[in-house]
Amino acid sequence: MPTPLLAGNYHSHTQLCRHAEGMPTDYAAEAVRRGLSILGISDHTPIPDDRWPGVRMPMASLPLYIDSVREAREAWPQLTILMALECEYIPEYHHFYEEELLGRLGMDYLVCAQHWFPCQGEWLGCFGQTNTPERLTAYTNHTIRAMQTELFAFTAHPDIFGNDYPVWDAHAEACAAAIAEAAAELNMPLEINALGFRREKIETPSGIRCMYPWPPFWETAARFPVTVTINSDAHRPADLTKNIPDALALAHRFNLPVVTPVKPK
Repeated sequence: MPTPLLAGNYHSHTQLCRHAEGMPTDYAAEAVRRGLSILGISDHTPIPDDRWPGVRMPMASLPLYIDSVREAREAWPQLTILMALECEYIPEYHHFYEEELLGRLGMDYLVCAQHWFPCQGEWLGCFGQTNTPERLTAYTNHTIRAMQTELFAFTAHPDIFGNDYPVWDAHAEACAAAIAEAAAELNMPLEINALGFRREKIETPSGIRCMYPWPPFWETAARFPVTVTINSDAHRPADLTKNIPDALALAHRFNLPVVTPVKPK
């Protein structure tokens, strides 16, 4: 059995989100093989209006998701399995997150992860539409607004805008500083997301680099008393512990303290 670098992984996805592979039982089996003691299943939350259907489960699949996590718990009692959802914060659905997901359905935690953000009356995507200072500011403000709701255990890939914002400049610096300052004030961990190391590299005026993690973001974040969590953002069971050493190395490079983002009940 491999010795894990971290005891748990809190960011993983199932086939129900329509762009991943495997069910919770598959991830649980892999977690046990990898020597993990905690597994967080955190599929992309459905939205009551079923928007963005290509990359998240429909509302109709939510009961199956819950049942499948419970099935994994029964099959692998030696593993602590936490049931969560990765959320786009949409203000009109605040009560859905708080009262339905965390309340009635008993999610163990929610993950703040903005892949879309409102700007000038429309929702824009972080893959292809964060390429101007104005849009980057809108992304930043919305991410901070989501964090301030205190609905979420941690903020996933806060530097995801790096996939589309070509160079590190004063605007990117201001974005990183604002998000890090908010995280420090809220005592909310920021996630160094290991999936970024597995994604296709991009060409920029400064050379070829990962979309994210983007080192200048974390260098800026290190100026604030922030903590970080490290997760693989697995979309296949085989990726459950992939690139964790790379993410840990980045945290150590900037002396960022790594914490456990969720305490099992």
